[in-house]
Amino acid sequence: MMDADTQRCTWTGADPLYCDYHDQEWGIELHDSRMLWEQLMLEGFQAGLSWITILRKRESFRKAFKDFDPARVARFGEKDILRLLDDPGIVRSRAKIEATINGARIYEAMRKAGEDFDSYCWSFTGGKVIRGDGRTFPTQTPLSVTISKDMKKRGFKFVGPTIVYAWMQAVGIVDDHARDCFRRRQA
Repeated sequence: MMDADTQRCTWTGADPLYCDYHDQEWGIELHDSRMLWEQLMLEGFQAGLSWITILRKRESFRKAFKDFDPARVARFGEKDILRLLDDPGIVRSRAKIEATINGARIYEAMRKAGEDFDSYCWSFTGGKVIRGDGRTFPTQTPLSVTISKDMKKRGFKFVGPTIVYAWMQAVGIVDDHARDCFRRRQA
């Protein structure tokens, strides 16, 4: 973690967990298929909640969802759903739990068909990072609408344009660090 005088995006506030997430992960280009999928699933769990809630529960989510191993999660059944609904360490929403299991099955079907999730995710930008202007921060864009529609067509749930845009920011497809943020200057 950087010192207290480090200039960050204002959304971090002073929360050490937020600051560490911002400094070490958010907006940094990610090309690991499993991690891209994990982040997308966590963004789905965040719907209607604050991201800090998900960050505080992230290790519990990882434990509950077997380190977000899509092959393992794809085999979850009703017994696992009931176990997860009883787990106070995660967001206990049946719809979101089922969406994650379904998302693992889609991920696995893509993999078995020879489609790499990393390549899929980055195909929408030709593998290039989109740099925001550092002054305005949309909640969705025409591109997030396009990606959302494609993901929904594939069967993913909790992938509306706003969730997709937050995911794009988190995994570095979009660099939306503020103009005075140290991370923007490093890019």
